[in-house]
Amino acid sequence: MASSSSSNKVSLKLLIDTKNQKVLFAEASKPVIDFLFNLLCLPIGTVVKLLSANNMVGSLGNLYESVENLNQNYMQPNQTKDVLLCPKAQSSSTEISGFLTQNDANEDDDEEGIKLYMCKHRCRHEVTYDPSMVGTCGHYSMNKEVSFIGKKMVAETKAFSNIKSGFVKDVVTFMVMDDLVIQPMSTISSITLLNKFNIKEIGTLQEKVVEMGMDEGIKLLKASLQSKMVLTSVFIKKGC
Repeated sequence: MASSSSSNKVSLKLLIDTKNQKVLFAEASKPVIDFLFNLLCLPIGTVVKLLSANNMVGSLGNLYESVENLNQNYMQPNQTKDVLLCPKAQSSSTEISGFLTQNDANEDDDEEGIKLYMCKHRCRHEVTYDPSMVGTCGHYSMNKEVSFIGKKMVAETKAFSNIKSGFVKDVVTFMVMDDLVIQPMSTISSITLLNKFNIKEIGTLQEKVVEMGMDEGIKLLKASLQSKMVLTSVFIKKGC
């Protein structure tokens, strides 16, 4: 994955307990919260792809590599490995571009851009998106282009029609805990949290503004699957 440029980053303010080198919580705006909520929409195949097999905990990385190494000839004629290796998520991160690169094509996937193919002999009247595919008859390649007429099904995307506007309203600052518990920010909640963390010396607290882009997003995704100290491991104890 390529590193994101500064224009593709969002910022958040950390409150750090310098004595224990731990993030107590972060102040975050709508783009950050939308990004974090967006992680719940990622298909497992996308998570494995983003983290790569070598960085995966457990055996899902091996499962992903098995599909990657499997010859296409072992797949069903109407299936491709991309369905498993590059699944399409229902949402994308608009602030951190590139996080869901497989969704970039969806923006241009309108009626005029759809290309379908079938066998020139019209065997079984089957169609496919892949012109290199052989029909279930097993004799002919489906490389004759045919036209798509009509409108896309509305029901398939209805639940996600407003996804581009994000998930939360842009009217409040949010508090993100180290373990990714999220709630609206308030002065009372901040004081309550300081008491909860048993902070006796205010002088040990430090505010720090950090940026989160593609690289940090992937590290945060990985840390969220392994730790209860996500913000600390990504922004303070780097390399953990």
